[in-house]
Amino acid sequence: MSDLETIVAQLGEDVARLKAEAAARKVLGRYMFLCDSPLPEAGIPPEARARAIGDLFTPDAIWEGVGGAHGAQFGQHRGPDEIAAHMGRFYAAANPRQIFNTHYLCSEQVWATGPDSAEGQWVQFQPWIYDDGTSLIRSSRLHVRFRETEKGWKIAHYRTENLFIGTLPENWAHTMITQSVLMAG
Repeated sequence: MSDLETIVAQLGEDVARLKAEAAARKVLGRYMFLCDSPLPEAGIPPEARARAIGDLFTPDAIWEGVGGAHGAQFGQHRGPDEIAAHMGRFYAAANPRQIFNTHYLCSEQVWATGPDSAEGQWVQFQPWIYDDGTSLIRSSRLHVRFRETEKGWKIAHYRTENLFIGTLPENWAHTMITQSVLMAG
């Protein structure tokens, strides 16, 4: 192989790696966006929202909470239908009803594991605010595997492990969005 062929082959491998890593970020970003409350995308009823989340997963996907608090609270769900049903329970819950939940991701590590697969780790923070004025903040570590399918990149295995859960003072948020206008058109 000539030097030029070697360089072109290496560039091809680099591009495939970068594409896999970018696809993983994009899928996880869409997942977090759909999980936020209030939903930043107008006009999606709760059932369709849960289904859209489920559609981000491969047919054989696993979504699971692992370890102490997350293992006990979230359990394990297999396939897009079970994952959608699990997510739907969050949007249907009442007494109290969650009115705000935003995902903040940091400490990202993403790597391609092949031309059609990638995985990554993140730390996540989420304030949860309920309609009765109570609030909590959660932090977890995520480990997520992704795979390219005939329908695009999907999540193959999503694991979340609790780092901490803390109670926030009642009515600590002085202003709070109740409906997003960013995606409303």
